[in-house]
Amino acid sequence: MSHRSPVRVHERHAFDTLIDARSPAEFALDHIPGAINCPVLDDEERHTVGTLYKQQGAFEARRVGGAMVAANLARHLRGVLADRPATWKPLVYCWRGGMRSGSMVTWLRLVGWDAQQLAGGYKGWRRHVIDQIEAVAPQLDLRVLCGPTGSAKTRVLQALAARGAQVLDLEACARHRGSVLGAWPGVAQPSQTAFETLLVQALEPLDRQRPIYVEAESSKIGRLAVPQPLVQRLRASPCIEIQASSAARLDYLLRDYANLGDDPEQLARQLGTLRELHGTPVIERWQAWAHARALAPLFAELVALHYDPLYARSQSTHLFQWAGRQAVVASDLSPTGIETVADRVLALAP
Repeated sequence: MSHRSPVRVHERHAFDTLIDARSPAEFALDHIPGAINCPVLDDEERHTVGTLYKQQGAFEARRVGGAMVAANLARHLRGVLADRPATWKPLVYCWRGGMRSGSMVTWLRLVGWDAQQLAGGYKGWRRHVIDQIEAVAPQLDLRVLCGPTGSAKTRVLQALAARGAQVLDLEACARHRGSVLGAWPGVAQPSQTAFETLLVQALEPLDRQRPIYVEAESSKIGRLAVPQPLVQRLRASPCIEIQASSAARLDYLLRDYANLGDDPEQLARQLGTLRELHGTPVIERWQAWAHARALAPLFAELVALHYDPLYARSQSTHLFQWAGRQAVVASDLSPTGIETVADRVLALAP
């Protein structure tokens, strides 16, 4: 069995399985892509050991914690790890490459597997994520898709991807459409750290010599912050504006946001967050439409009074190449119309 120098993040692909030895709550917050969770201490046990460490010292914490770790390792060996062959090569990590992953590696090596420990643990992964975003973002050849709310920018991105174009879908990583009503139905946003992990996963396979289409976004998508190096690159990149008619945009919104009519109470609550911007009479009218599931007049006024003025103010301020943008005119944003828009985007001169 090989004894090696500490394994670094970039060497992780050389292993059969990546094991996260942290607690389930830590794993749920964020983890290295592809890892399986085999906690050596569960959430409650981790809290117990931490309390013992503070109140009675390291020895007592290790004595009690050691028994918990042994029981958990036995459970993993009888369960999820039971069918691994003798040639199996796992890479194990914990918070910072300390005792939790170290104890698991020791036991796995005693069994006979060539287990190794990730140097720096999850903290090393976080450093890698931050470094990658800082290094890669300035090199991206971005083309920024712009257009007021209802211009089907996300659907156009998807159609571009289907045609083999490179796409960076920030809203898919954030699991949010970016606007005040942009929450995905029944889907929670990831943590900030998991969002950044998803971004690195999306960035890694991109060819930096070819254009990458991305939707114009503000520095926040829902409650998540887009990393500043990516925000700065997006703002400095060439723009393509989808210029769709008001009627086409309203038709599209009524199809794409139809789910907002499923929960009138929730929609009315979300509209209430705009009271300071638009005043009580307007918000009460919008909330009455929400309760009546009257989405057509609601969306028409939201676009005219809220989204379009916001769009007009923000583009020239935040997109430095806005004045030189290229335009794609769209009179139809049906599925077929969106395919046509994608073709026209790809046909634009570089």
